Amino acid sequence: MTVAGPRVPFNRPALAGREMEYMHDAVQRSHLSGDGWYTRRCHELLREILAVQHVLLTTSCTHALEMAAILLEVGPGDEVILPSFTFVSSANAFVLRGARPVFADIRLDTFNLDEEDVQRKITSRTRVIVAVHYGGVACEMDALQEIARAAGAVIVEDAAHALFGSYRGRPLGQFGALATLSFHETKNITCGEGGALVVNDPRLVDRAEILREKGTNRSRFFRGEVDKYSWVDIGSSYLPSDLLAAFLLAQLEESERSQRRRRELWETYAGDLADWAAARGVRLPVVPADREQPFHLFPLLFPSLADREQFRVRLQDAGVYSAFHYLPLHLSKMGRSLGGQPGDCPVTESVSDCLLRLPFFTGLTNAEQRRAIEVILES
Repeated sequence: MTVAGPRVPFNRPALAGREMEYMHDAVQRSHLSGDGWYTRRCHELLREILAVQHVLLTTSCTHALEMAAILLEVGPGDEVILPSFTFVSSANAFVLRGARPVFADIRLDTFNLDEEDVQRKITSRTRVIVAVHYGGVACEMDALQEIARAAGAVIVEDAAHALFGSYRGRPLGQFGALATLSFHETKNITCGEGGALVVNDPRLVDRAEILREKGTNRSRFFRGEVDKYSWVDIGSSYLPSDLLAAFLLAQLEESERSQRRRRELWETYAGDLADWAAARGVRLPVVPADREQPFHLFPLLFPSLADREQFRVRLQDAGVYSAFHYLPLHLSKMGRSLGGQPGDCPVTESVSDCLLRLPFFTGLTNAEQRRAIEVILES
């Protein structure tokens, strides 16, 4: 089929400006393995952005979640409540330790954990509640924290979408005992693959360093706190190369500029599509007034699966590429093996069928966005 007009990709990674310069400098410094100069600079900037005390870069958000599961010592007999509408890593990290995932439904407004369903699914075996901030829009953290305290459970924030988001004036990443970030190429700030673990519980700080360094006290050795390092705990190699940290630092340093651009793009979609969406029963993103979002996604919620698919195909035929999002974890092959059944999370099942994400990335040009909007308004 011949596409009339320029193609508009769903995502395209963009350079902030100094990535190649910093990567070249990292080579010149002769330290390409983990925890070099660029890693330390990223730690400093992330602590400043999040207003937290302890951040550790990791090879991915998945690995940060796996570290969280180890640090919290979850295991067989423990239950972890998380949304069914999330990426598989949110569950896998805890399943790998032998814990049982308990899938909760989501709210229809923000697509975040439904705190009422979380309350219904709490048991004496609940150890962790995973708060996934969908699109970087915060969960109802006050309610979730109250539920967790009453149950003696711990909150882990899956903030893969949420760097630069906040809840009632506080940056996301501050609310859980642990929080995880992603720097995958689809995120606002990227180094291709990468993540970070935020450690807010001071009792977990020393062990987090050890787990990240293959179960050794190597970090203490390099700080001169011990005269040699050895194997003291379980762990793995969760350190990213300093070459990736150099790329990431360039992106972090330009985050204010990239965030301004993402806000412009998001607000253009919201303004230009408002009347079109209202006339077709399509819902635009919802951001409660007490939250600041990081402008990570622009999802549309259609009245039905048929409406969504018809719209998606029309866009694709015109060269504008969109994407649906998570399939319900409780209905996956693995989820069903753990007891998941149709109807367990009805809002999740409906949203998964009806949601579509528009092209949205920092390098989206005005011309590309205009083209996408023109095609949408003609649909």
